[in-house]
Amino acid sequence: MFQNPEIALEDLPGMEDLAWQNLHPDFVRRMQVEHALIALAPLAGVAVLSVLLHIPLLQTVLLWALAIGFAIVFVSWPRISVPRRGYVVRDKDIVFRSGVIWQSVTAIPYNRIQHVETSNTPLDRKFDVATLQLFTAGGSGGDLKIDGLGAEVAEQLRIYILGKVGVSIETA
Repeated sequence: MFQNPEIALEDLPGMEDLAWQNLHPDFVRRMQVEHALIALAPLAGVAVLSVLLHIPLLQTVLLWALAIGFAIVFVSWPRISVPRRGYVVRDKDIVFRSGVIWQSVTAIPYNRIQHVETSNTPLDRKFDVATLQLFTAGGSGGDLKIDGLGAEVAEQLRIYILGKVGVSIETA
């Protein structure tokens, strides 16, 4: 006969008890370089606007102050956000946490995973980091993407997870 006994809330495992693994130490710098490159666009826009439109001095100074302020905050943000990310590899699942203001914790059971891949951009390769992406049976809403792993760690995790899933392992 089917039984579904109730579990007391205090018997549930807590996330604070997990041994969270940090991302690669160079991932903060990698993100700062990417953000600096992106922040160049508003700075270039202000430069073009101030030269072509002959904007009065006070407005030009205000535009530059806004653009530089944005760039400083944008480039500094990875120092705040990256340390708040982490992952845990457990016997039956992998858990990932992220977020500064809106925090999330995602656990993906290995029996739901259909495909695992690692990828890296040229900037990732410069800093020896990679992305591990897990594709689940539940569709795109259940997928997990972990940026900022060491390239070797990402590949080791890919092989480990594929072994847990029972898929033939392809070497990169």
